[in-house]
Amino acid sequence: MSILAEHPGEGTSRLDLIQLTDVTVSFDGFKALDIGYFAVDRNALRVVIGPNGAGKTTLCDVISGKTRPASGRVVFDEVDITGMADTAIAARGVGRKFQTPTVFDGLTVMENMELALPRTRGVWRNLFARTAPAERELIESILTRVRLIESRAIESRHLSHGQRQWLEISMLMVSRPKLLLVDEPAAGLTDHETALTAELLNELKGHHTIIVIEHDMEFVRRLGSEVTVLCEGRVLSSGTLEHVQNDAKVIEAYLGRGKER
Repeated sequence: MSILAEHPGEGTSRLDLIQLTDVTVSFDGFKALDIGYFAVDRNALRVVIGPNGAGKTTLCDVISGKTRPASGRVVFDEVDITGMADTAIAARGVGRKFQTPTVFDGLTVMENMELALPRTRGVWRNLFARTAPAERELIESILTRVRLIESRAIESRHLSHGQRQWLEISMLMVSRPKLLLVDEPAAGLTDHETALTAELLNELKGHHTIIVIEHDMEFVRRLGSEVTVLCEGRVLSSGTLEHVQNDAKVIEAYLGRGKER
């Protein structure tokens, strides 16, 4: 299902994992978000682009519960989560990765992964808890998938920026989220790391629903997924990258401004 600017017909597809309907967010009288309808299929990868101030971060804030909408409904996995606390939404299966990796530099890759296990909510309790064989097998399978298995005993401070990005994605994956919100995963990466990160995200779709916020158009092209353009808090266009780049509304309001930022 495409992300649409208008309401769908009667009912909504059960294929949709996340749906926003008539959602608005205002800050000091400024309408930061005004979404008539937004929906993403289960196990799909969707890229959201737009100039600074377009509402991309606010969209993720609303989905994750960091920001409560002024109006409208947010439905996740057929449950209305509008107004729920961010911790409750996370427990339902929404994971978020911010632009700057947040990992513990003084801990090894494996220790960071053990901290992310959902068995407890206490950092020290997880750090000193014994990891069950099934949990260790899960961690090692994820680290293998993200190409960090050989680095599992290395302190995170010694990882490259790209590897730190992969580690934080892995720390989200260990809790088996249904939805991953990923903010600018290509920022600061080398060309090689950018290619590997795109490959990783493409491997993850089909197992998780993923919404990627991104500015790097070459990285977006590598993902080969549907793209949604936000502008002034509204959905301006949606489709393939080629489609949105050739959309007259996008050219006028977004791409026509020059460099994609």
